[in-house]
Amino acid sequence: MEVKEAQKAEIGIKKSNREAVVKMLRQLLADEFLLYTKTRNAHWNVEGIDFHTKHVFFEEEYGKLETFIDEVAERIRMLGFYSPGTLKEFLELSNLDENKPDQTDSASFMTVLLKDHDKVIKFIRESIGDNAEAHNDEGTADFITGILQAHEQMAWMLRASLKQFD
Repeated sequence: MEVKEAQKAEIGIKKSNREAVVKMLRQLLADEFLLYTKTRNAHWNVEGIDFHTKHVFFEEEYGKLETFIDEVAERIRMLGFYSPGTLKEFLELSNLDENKPDQTDSASFMTVLLKDHDKVIKFIRESIGDNAEAHNDEGTADFITGILQAHEQMAWMLRASLKQFD
């Protein structure tokens, strides 16, 4: 999928390096959007004895993801390119599956979401060094490190919540 430049950004990073970073950010944006959608689905459809607490929990989580979506899209624009913004683009760019659990209990939703958070964590961790070293973009490396830490915390909360189901 073509990465379309919005404006020339003279920020000390070669265009080819900015394009490489933006390619990674586009996938991250798509992953964040899919994870956000799946978390919203959990919020809307969770059932069971823990309904209220998990309904509130999922709402807090999709709120965090909504912030990441906006920040990643704006980072792409800061680097001089257009952000993807259609569901079709997100589905093509994402490394996550558009799936949902067979059941509507909190553990089933959390299991699916945890797997996605873990995928996002691994992708970001693999990308940090390339952004800083290979592409001369320490700003994006620092930016995604913050997102990595937030996903690690979200995954920890899911993992701890699932402990009773092991």
